[in-house]
Amino acid sequence: MGDLCITEEGRIINADGYILHSNDFSVNESSLTGESFSVFKDNKSEDNMVYGGTVTVSGLAVFEVTKIGKETRVGKIGESISTIKEEISPLQLQIQKFVKAMAVIGFVIFLFVCLYSFIDSGNFVTSLLSGLTLAMSVLPEEIPVAFTTFMALGAWKLMRQGIIIKRSSIVETLGSTTVICTDKTGTITQNSMQLKYLYNYASDASYKQEEFGDPVLGELINYAMWGSEPVPFDPMEITLHNIYEKTQQQDLRNEFKLFHEYPLEGKPPMMTHLFENRDKERVIAAKGAPEAILSVSILPENEKNKIRGIIKSYGAQGFRLLGVGKAKFEGDNFPTKQQDFAFEFLGLTVFYDPPKKDIDKVFEHIYAAGIKVKIITGDNADTTKAIAAQAGIISLAPPIDGSEIVSRSEDEMIALAEQTTLFTRMFPDAKLAVVNALKKKGEVVAMLGDGVNDGPALKAAHIGVAMGDKGTEIAKSAAALIITNDDLEKLIIGIAAGRRIYANIKKAVQYIISIHIPIILTVSLPLFLGWVFPHIFSPVHVIFLELVMGPTCSIVYENEPIEKDTMKRPPRAMSDTFLSIKELGISIVQGVVITLGVLFVYQLAVQQGNTEEKTRAMVFSTLIFANILLSYANRSFHYSILESFKNRNLLLLGISIAVLLFLAAILYIAPVAGFFNVTALSGYELGMTFAVAAVSVLWFEVYKMFRRIAHQKVERK
Repeated sequence: MGDLCITEEGRIINADGYILHSNDFSVNESSLTGESFSVFKDNKSEDNMVYGGTVTVSGLAVFEVTKIGKETRVGKIGESISTIKEEISPLQLQIQKFVKAMAVIGFVIFLFVCLYSFIDSGNFVTSLLSGLTLAMSVLPEEIPVAFTTFMALGAWKLMRQGIIIKRSSIVETLGSTTVICTDKTGTITQNSMQLKYLYNYASDASYKQEEFGDPVLGELINYAMWGSEPVPFDPMEITLHNIYEKTQQQDLRNEFKLFHEYPLEGKPPMMTHLFENRDKERVIAAKGAPEAILSVSILPENEKNKIRGIIKSYGAQGFRLLGVGKAKFEGDNFPTKQQDFAFEFLGLTVFYDPPKKDIDKVFEHIYAAGIKVKIITGDNADTTKAIAAQAGIISLAPPIDGSEIVSRSEDEMIALAEQTTLFTRMFPDAKLAVVNALKKKGEVVAMLGDGVNDGPALKAAHIGVAMGDKGTEIAKSAAALIITNDDLEKLIIGIAAGRRIYANIKKAVQYIISIHIPIILTVSLPLFLGWVFPHIFSPVHVIFLELVMGPTCSIVYENEPIEKDTMKRPPRAMSDTFLSIKELGISIVQGVVITLGVLFVYQLAVQQGNTEEKTRAMVFSTLIFANILLSYANRSFHYSILESFKNRNLLLLGISIAVLLFLAAILYIAPVAGFFNVTALSGYELGMTFAVAAVSVLWFEVYKMFRRIAHQKVERK
């Protein structure tokens, strides 16, 4: 309590307190009030307090802390916030429905088998074990475990690569991204803001960096600095203060005090600062978008058109410009709006913010993955077009200005958002409108940004992506994903991870379905058909098989590398069913064929006069071999099993060896064999069970080969 704190643009305020001093200070209190518009405050305001959890939108403030922690306004409502449930993804919903349906089926089967077996045998314990064995074989409890494992491990692996995921389920959504909306400054560009040129209107000439010391530029540099914040935090304003220090013989910043200001506002925006010294000498300086300064200047129209041509010329080269103006005013009855001053146009500051290194290659990968790109920036159209071209962004439609968006109907906005690539002079509400329009069109939107004005759009997008290095706190708090080093290429890594995880989850679930079918049918058919050994499996056998399947479908398949053409396919639609009828049909056929092989071994063993223990050993071994081979065959539903071996997965090899060792222990170590109620197999018998398992599984390789041939024929056409 009583501590002094400083807050500035983009920072989250961490305590309640009274404002003591402020410059151009506005705060977003939507977390408390629900009002999205920022509120300007100073120590003379009726409400001169700041509140913890709110965000500084502009300017700077010094405040004295009065409350912290649970005593703050936001702390008192924290309990209600904690009750808000996280929205589950479509994939989670589909998996939940599938598992619940199978649980109901398992319970019904349990009751039916118990009743049937009891009527048939009159033995309650045997009947209960039979029903329990079948129910255990039906329940796909591995699926929710696999889903959680996939998402958690996926988020962990991304974190190691500098991508922080706030919700593990967002990893799945990443792979579905169809549109990337990106800010320009600091995201595509380096946000270095090098001052390259100064255009001085009085001399009608442009000056390079080495000429900034020319006395003719003194007034332009002075007013550009006075038009900036006294304590600069924006890269351009910091540069202007540095140029002032280097070029001016006398530093007057300590002699003049800011006594009145107009915040950054307007479309396009500008800001005006009024300074005064002890001798009542005044400096009235304005800085902002060149179009805004021109529109309020006293220049004749023909001169304005000349300046517009210069602005367009610089913009076409990718430069970012600020206009500078000055005004005179006597008395203290200042205009309500800064635009009502009579400004004298002084010139332009010309900054260059170059694209990041190799950013064009990043966008090549994005386009190759079938993902569209939109630039949503506060900069002007000419600069944005130039930077987009340098970054390799494809734009066929003309840029659209933010002021043109607000008046559009919903249908017009959807069409505009779909067709346009470059959105310029955008303000927060306009950015939000574009994101919402794309979502209504059915796109899965990833929004990239680092500034305060990106906050609403980041929150509204399916995947809000903030820059961790130069990003503001409001951007980070609104985003679902943070790239720690501001490298846009990390987003490609994230999208690839999302696609890999989604594809591997499907493989895991198809594997689970395929291997559950022979377990279910091997347990149930001998009982229902009245075969000689009706209780071929007991719960212990099913438990062992579950222990094999669990690690295979979760850890092993999660570790499966991405298939080589995954990032060259178009993104899947979020509305797609997790498993299509065709995919589900393939899994069922795989399971049925394995069942035929297992039951063939059963009948062969019985016809050869083997005991129940020997028959059980042969059936169990066949199912174990089929399980291992299926895990290899289902690594890809397109490429052959030999091609899949090129993708190293040491976990799969390790699990396979471990299962074979366990099988050997079950068959050939007497106490273990007694526990499983099996007997040892000869080399011939073991080879025969492996051969049947191989035929039951590897027929799928022939199917995949014909599919590849058919696919190649279609591509040639």
